[in-house]
Amino acid sequence: MSVEALRPPRAVVRRDTGNWSLQTALHRRGLGPVAGVDEAGRGACAGPLVIASCVLRPGDANRLDGLTDSKLMTAAARDRMYDLVVDRALDHAVVVVPTAEVDLMGVHVANIEGMRRAVARLATHPGYVLVDGFRVPGLTAPSMPVLKGDQVAACVAAASVLAKVTRDRIMAELHESLPRYRFDVHKGYCTGLHTRALSEHGPSHEHRWSYANVTAAGLAHGLRAPHRVALSVAAAAVVQNGGPPQ
Repeated sequence: MSVEALRPPRAVVRRDTGNWSLQTALHRRGLGPVAGVDEAGRGACAGPLVIASCVLRPGDANRLDGLTDSKLMTAAARDRMYDLVVDRALDHAVVVVPTAEVDLMGVHVANIEGMRRAVARLATHPGYVLVDGFRVPGLTAPSMPVLKGDQVAACVAAASVLAKVTRDRIMAELHESLPRYRFDVHKGYCTGLHTRALSEHGPSHEHRWSYANVTAAGLAHGLRAPHRVALSVAAAAVVQNGGPPQ
């Protein structure tokens, strides 16, 4: 049997059926509890990568009304939903991968490893795992990559909220010690404001030196990476979330 035949198929779910349909169907087939996994910060060039896993209670759709992809919610709505998810979820776990670890392994490998950790840390062992976007080998339960999972699967959306809010709060704390970069505004993503700060001040110890724009800014200021950057993962370009290198 070929490797391709062993890979689980991508799931494409009609949005008009609601984002609880997929996990409800899995529960009805005896494959629950269903865990969702998602990350925040993959496309940033500063700060940690944060991955979360979440198991929601079946039938909690009304209590979690408005739950969707964290990127589509306002900051206030995310904060409210974060509290609801933490209060209502059957189980959840959050993994923070430090900047130095991202530089050592590469962002994709760090993301995969973080997803494995997030599922392994669940006290409630899932019967099935839904992952946003791509296949994750080595999970402790059967899994399926779900295209736009944070919009079509409630448990993945819940994980995205946990990861996003956790990371945003970390970046706000980093702003207190590194105010010149304005991490509280752009959260480490490659905005114009962030790019100007990098050009003016050079990168900090919280920047990802495996990213080309950070390395270039460091060289311009005569700086070297404060931690090891594996040559095999040194980025030729900045990896943007959900797309090819830019």
